[in-house]
Amino acid sequence: MEKYISESLAAGFIRPSSSPAGAGFFFVGKKDGSLRPCIDYRGLNNITVKNTYPLPLMSSAFERLQGASVFTKLDLRNAYHLVRIKKGDEWKTAFNTPRGHFEYLVMPFGLSNSPAVFQALINDVLRDMVDQFIYVYLDDILIFSSSLQQHVQHVRRVLQRLLENGLFVKAEKCEFHAQSVPFLGHIVSSEGMRMDPKKVKAVVDWPSPESRKALQRFLGFANFYRRFIRNFSQLAAPLTALTSLSTTFRWSGAAERAFSDLKGRFVSATILVAPDPSRQFVVEVDASEVGVGAVLSQRSSSDDKMHPCAFFSHRLSPAERNYDIGNRVIGSQTGVGGVASLVRGIGGTLYRLD
Repeated sequence: MEKYISESLAAGFIRPSSSPAGAGFFFVGKKDGSLRPCIDYRGLNNITVKNTYPLPLMSSAFERLQGASVFTKLDLRNAYHLVRIKKGDEWKTAFNTPRGHFEYLVMPFGLSNSPAVFQALINDVLRDMVDQFIYVYLDDILIFSSSLQQHVQHVRRVLQRLLENGLFVKAEKCEFHAQSVPFLGHIVSSEGMRMDPKKVKAVVDWPSPESRKALQRFLGFANFYRRFIRNFSQLAAPLTALTSLSTTFRWSGAAERAFSDLKGRFVSATILVAPDPSRQFVVEVDASEVGVGAVLSQRSSSDDKMHPCAFFSHRLSPAERNYDIGNRVIGSQTGVGGVASLVRGIGGTLYRLD
C-alpha cells in the first residue's frame, strides 16, 4: 500500500483529501501474482446516475472472424487513468488508508460508470477500425487479419493510433502475430473459437454447491459459455429451479446428476466456426417438455462436413409448456429468433420454407 500511494501521488493520480466521503481501500490478488487496488464505492454507486453506453458482446467479436488466420492481443496499461475526474467532483472518490485520506484526480476502478466511460473513449479512438479488423472490450484489444502481411499493417495502425492518444500496452500481456490467442476466456484461431481450457478445468473442478448463492455463482459462470453447449437451458433446468426463492434449496441426487452432466458437456464441447454470410446456413430446432434448443451450422469447404456456429436454448415458461411441440419451436424467440438475429447481424439472409 505504501508503494501504491507514493507512486500514485507522484504520478498525479491522487491527492490528499479533506472530503466528508471515505470509501474502504484494499487489495486483491491478480492472476500474475501482483495486487490490484480496490475501493468499496458501493455507497457512491448506489446514488450515481448510470451511464448506459453499451459494452460489446463477445459474440459480436466472433461473428467478424470469418477468414482470419493471424491474431494479435493487446492489453492496455493503466487505461482508466487517462480519464480525468470532472473538476469539483474529485471529493466524491475519496478513500481511507492507514496512511491517510486521499481522493482521485483520474478515473479509478470500482466506479459503476467507469466501464461505460472508458468503452466510449476507446471506441472513439479506434472508431474507423472497430469491427473492421479489431474488436475492443474495455482495455483488451483483439486484432485479426487474413494474412501476415495484412496483419503487420493492421497492428502498426493500431499501435500508432494508441500512441497518438497516450495509450500504452502491457508488453508482457500481449501476443503478436499468432495463429491462436487466448481472449476473454476463449481461444481464438483460424479454426474458430473454443473455450479456454483453464475455464473448462474450473468448471470440471467446481465442487457441488452447498447453498443457493453457490449454485447461482456456478450457473453464472457456466452461462457465459452457453453458446458452446447444445440444449444448455434444458440441461441446467433442474439446477435453475433450485435458485428460485419460492423453493427450498435441497441438493438431491437428481441435482447432482444434472450438475455432473452439465460439467461433462463442457469437456466435450466442440469448436465453433465463425459464420460466413456468403455461405448457406442450416438451422436445426427441437423442443422438449422443458425447453427449446437450436443449432446454427454451415458446411465446411475443406471437409464438406457440417460444423456448428452457435447453439441456442431457451427454458420454457409455464405458459409455453402448454403449447404443442410445433408452437413451442415457432414461438421461441431464443430458438428461432436467436438464430435469426445472429444471421441478420452478420449480413446473412434467411429463407422461409413452407
